[in-house]
Amino acid sequence: MNFLRGVMGGPSAGPQPSGAETIQKLCDRVASSTLLDDRRDAVRALKSLSKEFDFHVRWPGVKLLTSLLKQQGPQVQQIILVSPMGVSRLMDLLADSREVIRNDGVLLLQQLTKSNAAIQKIVAFENAFERLLDIITEEGNSDGGIVVEDCLLLLQNLLKNNNSNQNFFKEGSYIQRMKPWFEVGDDNCGWSAQKVTNLHLMLQLVRVLVSPTNPPGATSSCQKAMFHCGLLQQLCTILMATGVPADILTETINTVSEVIRGCQMNQDYFASVNAPSNPPRPAIVVLLMSMVNERQPFVLRCAVLYCFQCFLYKNQKGQGEIVSTLLPSTIDATGNSVSAGQLLCGGLFSTDSLSNWCAAVALAHALQENATLKEQLLRVQLATSIGNPPVSLLQQCTNILSQGSKVQTRVGLLMLLCTWLSNCSIAVTHFLHNPANIPFLTGQIAENLGEEEQLVQGLCALLLGISIYYNDNSLENYRKEKLKQLIEKRIGRENFIEKLGFISKHELYSRAAQKPQPSFSSPDHMMFDHEFTKLVKELEGVISKAIYKSSEEDKKEEEVKKTLEQHDNIVTHYKKVIREQDQELEELKQRVNTLTSQNEQLQTTVTQQVSQIQQHKDQYNLLKVQLGKDTQHHNSHSDTFQMNGIQMEEVSKLKEELEEWKNKHELLQGQLREKDCVIEKLKSSQLEMGTTEQSSQTSRSGGLEHNNELQKELEMLRSQIQLQSAEISKLQIENQKLQNTTADPLLGDSGAAAANNSELEGRLEQEIKQLKSEVKALSEEKESLKQHLDSSSSTVAILQDEKSKLQQEVAESKKEQDDLLVLLADQDQKLSALKIKLKDLGVPVEDEDDIESGDQGDEDEDGDEEEQD
Repeated sequence: MNFLRGVMGGPSAGPQPSGAETIQKLCDRVASSTLLDDRRDAVRALKSLSKEFDFHVRWPGVKLLTSLLKQQGPQVQQIILVSPMGVSRLMDLLADSREVIRNDGVLLLQQLTKSNAAIQKIVAFENAFERLLDIITEEGNSDGGIVVEDCLLLLQNLLKNNNSNQNFFKEGSYIQRMKPWFEVGDDNCGWSAQKVTNLHLMLQLVRVLVSPTNPPGATSSCQKAMFHCGLLQQLCTILMATGVPADILTETINTVSEVIRGCQMNQDYFASVNAPSNPPRPAIVVLLMSMVNERQPFVLRCAVLYCFQCFLYKNQKGQGEIVSTLLPSTIDATGNSVSAGQLLCGGLFSTDSLSNWCAAVALAHALQENATLKEQLLRVQLATSIGNPPVSLLQQCTNILSQGSKVQTRVGLLMLLCTWLSNCSIAVTHFLHNPANIPFLTGQIAENLGEEEQLVQGLCALLLGISIYYNDNSLENYRKEKLKQLIEKRIGRENFIEKLGFISKHELYSRAAQKPQPSFSSPDHMMFDHEFTKLVKELEGVISKAIYKSSEEDKKEEEVKKTLEQHDNIVTHYKKVIREQDQELEELKQRVNTLTSQNEQLQTTVTQQVSQIQQHKDQYNLLKVQLGKDTQHHNSHSDTFQMNGIQMEEVSKLKEELEEWKNKHELLQGQLREKDCVIEKLKSSQLEMGTTEQSSQTSRSGGLEHNNELQKELEMLRSQIQLQSAEISKLQIENQKLQNTTADPLLGDSGAAAANNSELEGRLEQEIKQLKSEVKALSEEKESLKQHLDSSSSTVAILQDEKSKLQQEVAESKKEQDDLLVLLADQDQKLSALKIKLKDLGVPVEDEDDIESGDQGDEDEDGDEEEQD
């Protein structure tokens, strides 16, 4: 009744229900109604009461959800996740035309995507990247306000530690859209606090995509994409620009470091970057100047060291270029330019302990996993003072070590020496040749020093263990067995192992082992390098075992090492051979592909020619139809002559002549049909050309025979056409005679028959004219048929030439494939013999799939093992 009163306008019986009461009633109806229609109507009424787009409803709703996510994040995330279209509805906020709702929607999604990979994936696949990048562009990229900052924080939530979203971001070509972010001017006035914050977040977002903790394949693909789209070049421009704030410059250096780390293409580009100075200097030299300059900020020096390490990571070419600047043959005699090697030596022997440590670690990275450069670095000579002879770099490092400098300096030098001597017997021999080195190491290890010196003692034990493990026994006084006896007498094996264990138990060692980037709270904590922790982990166990081994076990181990080295050399040689064969095989494959494409082009040409022949056949059939109509028309005229009874004998003769001509024409049609059969045979032989050589030769000989037959048939057709032309001329003469003979007798009749004769004469003349025109048309059709036969014969000749060329191409391709199979068979025999030889020697042999995968990515696999360590 209340509803009726409201509709009809009558007075209400009582107070109207409030909104809350109305909603409660509708909810009760939804929950308790038995009829489906009632429940559906109640739901529709509730839906009409909720406003999914009114500003006063939507904005408070967004703020309420944001607050709930801050207070009860996991619970609200789970509710939204299981709600149908829950995340999609919230994603619509980014497309709202009202900026305040859109901006608060970004804040809501920030809270929603925290620590929830499932929601992160759903948001990413709901086109979040596209919308967020559009908002950043609309707001002015790095010059934008707080909205840009919020969008960047949301992007970090979506991409950090989420490999699926990172791959989606890369494949969606969104990396290319990051380049405009870093187009900053070279001025001192455009760096507001918000711009610094935005650019800092943008750089962090780039680092998320190329972080060393990501899967190697994903990082590598992102690094290549950043080079191809010009993002790396843009970052290097900021790196060399003036007026850049210190924190932005530091973060840019760290970002460039991880963009080039382990990527040869990017490392080569970075080596070619020059600073805008006069004269231009390489960017590497300019950065090293900052690293060894004690007046530069500590975080900046750490960033430069990280950049140098990333430049040399898995980059033997870059390592060789750095070491070459230290060799005597490449040092600039004029002294006008400063090289990277000179800066490292200067920092290595300066009075600043932090410079000593950074230079030692940087030089150790130049020798990382490169035995050739370790041997070449032994040639480096240093001038100590005027009048004194030069000393080697190795000798100078041990001299400074023995002088009792600061702990940080000695730790840096010991890490350099351990890296230098490991896996390099020649360097160990040079180190042992100095009689003061072993007594210094044993003295350092044997003493009971304070806690600060324990780290130095552990590194001295490691260096002494390396001198034993990689000793080739070339020096009589420092053979392995004598060094072990020395340790047992002066130090004790247990004490030596205990001191060696000081390294891995140190807190700073554990911090350095976590990630490649050097991050230290203060310069005093700068003790260990990430790559050096891998070396310690690798050598600690083998050195401990080597100390307890007897001389006989050492000999057996040496024999095993030599055998393994020989096997490695053999395997390396055959890997090289296999690579060369693979290159040759690839070239042959390319040639086969080229020939295949040429063959396909020729097949296309043949198909086109076959279609042209079919068109000629269609035209010929059309001519036959027209000719049949003309013949029927001519027969009707002949019947008219017979019915009229006029000159029956002459007309019968003319009809016989026309029948004879028709028979000859049918004979011509039969011959043309035979020619069509020949063309079809040629077509079928053309299609069967590439199957076998025997079939090709057979079809070739058959095609030549058919061609000869066609030539003969064409000659016969020409002769018949000439005879038919003579017959047509004869027929025309007879027609003229017939006209003359039928006209004269009619003129001599009586006057009563004159009118009829005159009428018949007119009809006869008209019929004769029609016959002449038909004969002329038939003659023209004969000429066209003759031309058609000539063109068909020329087409057959062209097809025959193309067929011969294709057969020759196929024969050559088959010969090259046979040669390729012979090469592959030889290669298989060589590999089988090598496998048998290796099995006889007791070496485990991989199967062919493992060998091929190893050939294609040896360096990548080495990098994977390092990352796993």
